[in-house]
Amino acid sequence: MSQDASTRRNAAATEFDRRDSSWWTDRIARTVVFAGGISAIVFIVGILLFIATQGLEFAATRLSWSEFFGSIAWRPNGHPAEYGALALIAGTASTTAIAMVIVVPLSIGAAIYIGEFARGKTREWLKILIELLAAIPSVVWGVIGLHVMGPLMTQAFGVPSGLNLLNAGIILGLMAAPIMTTIAEDALKAVPDTYREAAEALGATKWQVVFRVVLPHARPGLSAAVLLGVGRAFGETIAVLMASGHAINIPHSLFDPVRTLTATIAAELGETAEGDDHYQALFVLGMLLFVITFAINVTADSIVRGIRRKKA
Repeated sequence: MSQDASTRRNAAATEFDRRDSSWWTDRIARTVVFAGGISAIVFIVGILLFIATQGLEFAATRLSWSEFFGSIAWRPNGHPAEYGALALIAGTASTTAIAMVIVVPLSIGAAIYIGEFARGKTREWLKILIELLAAIPSVVWGVIGLHVMGPLMTQAFGVPSGLNLLNAGIILGLMAAPIMTTIAEDALKAVPDTYREAAEALGATKWQVVFRVVLPHARPGLSAAVLLGVGRAFGETIAVLMASGHAINIPHSLFDPVRTLTATIAAELGETAEGDDHYQALFVLGMLLFVITFAINVTADSIVRGIRRKKA
């Protein structure tokens, strides 16, 4: 009898130890996951605070906002110094717009083919190749723009320099293509198969199913893909620095050289003295970039959340 009681006590103690170990394992796992999730917010807030502390005082007291947004004269070392960012903003917006005009049809077309028409190994190989595009470093894209696309444009269009708005737009478009194609394909896959089957049962062809059923239902997801591609192109630095010609100019044609906000920061920050007006003006450009890219990503996230709410 005492032996049975001892056995039961040992079993109970073992079960308690197991529960205690599982509790601690679960607690540690939750802590690690929470820390990983909250770290993104901490990093974003930290970056914003760092940028703000470096440029906010200059922006609030010495920067003329009318000059900043209304002048194309960016001469931080002039006498007097001028901090007109209009040409830089126009250069950034124009290169991003050209990139989207080029890449949106290609990316959505690739997503449609991969998601709706390709089968088996063809689909897998295409997905792998598209993902490999995302693995190409920015500086390699810049070298392609500088030494491949530049000479090709000079010969094809007879322009004095191949480093121009069109060159930068093509390079940015190719860089944004992987993320846009991947997200667009996910949006197409999210459309229930029952919709396709119902349309086919009514006699619709494959193309009719895609254009009249799949694309309308995937439109919010495709919009999010485009916005994320815009954010990718808007924040690119080294490739556009090497391919755009880096000239302060409001472009009037596809073959005009331009300068972007990101390229200006990258090219000039190393030549400034920490804390002077030029240094702080570059951080004001960084604040502007942060606000714009943050707004783009929040908009894309809102679209995705709207899709999920509608499905729920």
